[in-house]
Amino acid sequence: MKARLSIALTALMTLGITATAAVNFDEQDIEQTQVVAIARPYGGNKFDLLVLEQIPGKQKCWSESGSNPVMIDPLLLNFDFTGICRRATDSNGYSIRLDGRDFGLDYILRIVERNGELYLVGTPRDARRPELVVGRTRGMQTGFMKIILEPGWRFSRRTFEGKSLGHFYFSGKEAEVLAAAGRPPINETTPPPTSGAGFQDISGDIYKTEIEKAIAIGVVAGFKEDNTFRPENPVTREQFVSMIIEGMGTVTKINLEEIPPGSGSFNDVDATRWSAKKIQWARANGIVAGKANGEFRPTDPITRAELMAILKQAATYLKTQQKQAPNLAQTKTPVNFSDTSGHWAADLITQMSGFCGVASPLNEQGSAFVPNDPARRNYAAAAIVRTLDCVKTAKK
Repeated sequence: MKARLSIALTALMTLGITATAAVNFDEQDIEQTQVVAIARPYGGNKFDLLVLEQIPGKQKCWSESGSNPVMIDPLLLNFDFTGICRRATDSNGYSIRLDGRDFGLDYILRIVERNGELYLVGTPRDARRPELVVGRTRGMQTGFMKIILEPGWRFSRRTFEGKSLGHFYFSGKEAEVLAAAGRPPINETTPPPTSGAGFQDISGDIYKTEIEKAIAIGVVAGFKEDNTFRPENPVTREQFVSMIIEGMGTVTKINLEEIPPGSGSFNDVDATRWSAKKIQWARANGIVAGKANGEFRPTDPITRAELMAILKQAATYLKTQQKQAPNLAQTKTPVNFSDTSGHWAADLITQMSGFCGVASPLNEQGSAFVPNDPARRNYAAAAIVRTLDCVKTAKK
């Protein structure tokens, strides 16, 4: 039996080996009564997953009533929950972990309706793998419903090198989870796993390896509705701030609740906006500066030049936090771009090209940087990975 279980675990765990082995995430326990998984209604009869954590001693973030299902009143929607509640609304904020291994690349968390209730399931990217039932609402009503975890599952928090990250795990033990679901352990007849993140639309992308690493460390996620990454999609300014802060959190502890008094905010970023806390933190710590008129323009596409400006500030901040000299040492010969002369970001683009090649020609071809072009998801992910790797290398 022990040999069979060992083979089973090996077969399951090898699914994500190419993307996750290089990132040593750990986890820490959370007081289970302080966390709740919620089926959140949207767009008529659809539901998505919301995870809330109550910070002890603070104003209540939610209340519960009834049974089968337990209904949730999301109280945090009625006040500024900064420093009171922690919230995760997509795969950047939660994933599956089994037997101490991350399965965020291999399973997509979804809410589906079956037999008069909602199920929280882990849907495998490889159809040959078993579906995992994580929780159920045990009934059906209109509104926010509590998802009760199935036996073998619990909440935990992601950590990296001893630092807590803003990412929740639905964590369990493979043997217990499959036994509770009435499934036999995976055995040696299981088909060989596929490798990589499983997004078909990055298979030929020049940034494929860096995209997969960015996904593995939680910088960015794919689109669960069709299992794509959409590498050519432009990145908005708020999306990139969110991405870089997630990345910075793998190097040093980032506490979004620690905002210096009087640091101010942008007049076009409402406090209730999903990205507001990250944008405010980035402004307070010199990562972003905004526009001359006091706006941030969160939904505007970020240009490749603006990308470099933020990455330079992020790298400087991280080096300072690691007690390194803040200057960005040139690790390679800077690129003489053909189209940056006279541009406001010319010097910093050149500097970032010498800093582990963070700035590179458009699509890694020719000599043009195209500074005013919207940054695409593939290059944004790659540039963040290069920046983080360069800072970490300098630390050693």
